[in-house]
Amino acid sequence: MNEFELIARLTAHLPTNAAVVTGPGDDCALVDLGIPDRWVVFKTDAVVEGVHFTKSTEPGKVGHKALARVLSDFAAAAATPVAALVTLGLPRAFDAGWVEEVYRGLRTTAERWNVAIVGGETTTNPDRTLLSVSAIGTVARDRVVRRSGARPGDGIFVSGTLGGSSEGHHLDFVPRLAEAAWLTENFEVHAMIDLSDGLAGDLRHLLRASGVGAELLQDAIPISRAARLNARTGDAAKPPLLAALTDGEDFELLFTVPARSAVPVLDGWKARFPETPLACIGRIVEVQGLRLRDDKGVREAPVHGYVHFT
Repeated sequence: MNEFELIARLTAHLPTNAAVVTGPGDDCALVDLGIPDRWVVFKTDAVVEGVHFTKSTEPGKVGHKALARVLSDFAAAAATPVAALVTLGLPRAFDAGWVEEVYRGLRTTAERWNVAIVGGETTTNPDRTLLSVSAIGTVARDRVVRRSGARPGDGIFVSGTLGGSSEGHHLDFVPRLAEAAWLTENFEVHAMIDLSDGLAGDLRHLLRASGVGAELLQDAIPISRAARLNARTGDAAKPPLLAALTDGEDFELLFTVPARSAVPVLDGWKARFPETPLACIGRIVEVQGLRLRDDKGVREAPVHGYVHFT
């Protein structure tokens, strides 16, 4: 049983109530607590030693990643984070100085995005260190974006470059909160998700939620320098395109907009965020599934993104 099969099984009969706007199955949960024009946004995520970082990882980067992963999901919902709780699990023989540096990284990232860290929990975890961060915030009801709004004819866009994140990007990425806010202020964004499990995996989540398919232009997919360099030096078994589709932990925005907005989005983004590339990589189609187009024609995409427990 893989991660998503387990999630489906565990969430099938969870309780809900009238306040829940969006529950399991999207980047963030949305709850109506009676705030005029706004919904409350919840998100939780975790980083685990041996999975998301190693014993040799700089502790400040561990703290940054633990919080920034959550903020990346807030960006995917076009939401504003307000406060966070941190659960810290440590082996008995922990290094207090190391933990202080983790919290220094947490604090630096929280201050950058005006997020208060308001408490949490500390516990023993016998084998390895873990940090679980839960955050709360708000989003304007007329600006929130979910995975489920993609429509046939939409252009598919992705920020940044993809693949090779293990070379360092997964530890120092910038959550695209500013970019998401700008997009939803200026354009009709139909669907959005952040890329944590790889383009091939996360785009499929968006397609399933929207009940549509996608056709990607293979040559338009922005491949990172790290993915290309790894392929040239033999340090990685994956060809660059495969790395861009499946590596995961890129933490970029993947979104769809009406075709009429494609050029204005590209031009406006370039002017507003000149240091962050944006690429139109394909279009939403009616026929479900994920396909790649190159100079030889169209074929089914045979790969998926990262999945835990496989």
